Amino acid sequence: MSKILIVEDEDRIARFIEKGLSANGFAATVVGDGQSALHYAITGDFDLVVLDLRLPDQDGFVVLRRMRDQRVNIPVVILTARDTVHDTVAGLEGGADDYMTKPFRFEELLARVRLRLRSSDGAAETTALSNGELSLDLRSRRARIADTTVDLTAREFAMLELFLRHPGQVLSREQILSHVWGYDFDPGSNIVDVYVRALRRKIGAERIGTVRGMGYRLGK
Repeated sequence: MSKILIVEDEDRIARFIEKGLSANGFAATVVGDGQSALHYAITGDFDLVVLDLRLPDQDGFVVLRRMRDQRVNIPVVILTARDTVHDTVAGLEGGADDYMTKPFRFEELLARVRLRLRSSDGAAETTALSNGELSLDLRSRRARIADTTVDLTAREFAMLELFLRHPGQVLSREQILSHVWGYDFDPGSNIVDVYVRALRRKIGAERIGTVRGMGYRLGK
């Protein structure tokens, strides 16, 4: 049974993750501050850490750096409300293996936890997605069109990743909301349309088509 350390100071979210991981066969331990997180990560023989960045005593980036300085090389999935490209890149370049933003969908977190555990065991993983000249590097969290880098927010990245994983498939607004905005999304919101427009401006309007009354589709 894999052991997961959850570093999260908001009790509601911590218990939500703990309950979900436990129900899926993991042994989950929750701590709410950076000092405890570092102690447990070094001494607790964990297989993976789910790490919040906004902790009451120190920034999660500090915890991550100290873990790596102490040669704690287990996978770390950052789970945070910070959704800027700067924070995403800083987390990944600082030693994190994955970066998710809140609010989140538990099924996606579970999939990423399983993926990172498999990766740490040496199993092969997909590190890039592409469609024509459009490509997405899942490790560096960067998008490119041919030789040009495209700057995306964390949510734009998540939306584009979803489209690239399902080329040619019509994705409903509800599917996109659930994947990108998480477990407490508002189904009546027009935020998907807003973000699709923003993404079209960055990658080209012709790449994402509207299927009236159904949703959106990335062309093959």
